[in-house]
Amino acid sequence: MTATIAPAVGRDVAAAQPRPPMSRLTVVELRKLVDTRAGRWLLIAIGVVAAGIIALQLAYAPDDEQTFANFFVPSLFPVGVLLPVLGILSITTEWSQRTALTTFALVPRRERVIIAKLAAVVLAALASVLVSLAVAAVATLIAEATGGAGTWRLDGMLIVHAVVLQVSTALIGAGFGLLLLHTPLAIVAYLVLPIAWSILGALVQPLYRAGEWLDTNRTMEPLFTPDMTSGQWQRLAVSLLVWLVVPLVAGLVRTMRQEVT
Repeated sequence: MTATIAPAVGRDVAAAQPRPPMSRLTVVELRKLVDTRAGRWLLIAIGVVAAGIIALQLAYAPDDEQTFANFFVPSLFPVGVLLPVLGILSITTEWSQRTALTTFALVPRRERVIIAKLAAVVLAALASVLVSLAVAAVATLIAEATGGAGTWRLDGMLIVHAVVLQVSTALIGAGFGLLLLHTPLAIVAYLVLPIAWSILGALVQPLYRAGEWLDTNRTMEPLFTPDMTSGQWQRLAVSLLVWLVVPLVAGLVRTMRQEVT
C-alpha cells in the first residue's frame, strides 16, 4: 500500500510546483545563445564585421560622408545577414545536441519553451540595434577628432526601421529553424531560397511583379532609408507573411508534434 501511495504523492507534489515564469525561461534561452561555441563565435563575428565596415568608412569615405547616420546604416547589413543564423541556431541546437529531451522534460508545455526562444531572439535583435548605434557613435567621435564631418543628426525613423529589419530577419531565421529542425538544412534554405527567388524574378518576367511583393531583398530595402510609403509597408507586410509568419506557424505545429528521442 505504501508503494501505491508514494507515486501518487510524488505526482501531487510535482503538480503543485509552480511553473517557471516566462521571464526565467527567456533568460535561460538568452544564456543558451552564448553557451554554445557556434553561438558565441557568431556573436563575436557580428561585432567584428560591423566594426570592420565602420573602420573602412573611416579610412576611405570622404570627410563629409562621415556622419552618425552614414555609420549607423551600413553597420546594419552584416548584422542583418548573421542574425537569422543565430535565430536558426537557437532552435536547432536543441535537436542537434539532443538536449530537447531534457528541455521538454523540465518544461513539458513545448509552446512555452518556443515562445521563450523567440523572445530571446527578439531581445538579441534589439540588442544588435543598440550595438550598431554604439559603434556608429564611437565612429562619429573618431571622425570629429580626425577632421571628418562628425554630424550627429539621425532621423528617428531610421532607428524604427532598423528595429523592424533586425527583428524580422532574426524571426525569419527562427521560423526556418522550427520548420526544418536541422541546422545545415535550415541555414542553406534561408540563404538559398530568397536568392533563388530574386534570380527567378529577374529572369522570368511574370515573376517580376510578384517579386515586388514576395522578394524580401526588395521589400526590405526601403528600411535602410528614413522614409517609407504606405505601399512599401504593404509589400513588406506581404513578404513577411510568406517568409516569416508561415514558417513560424508551420514550424510551431511540427515542433509540437515532433517526437523527441
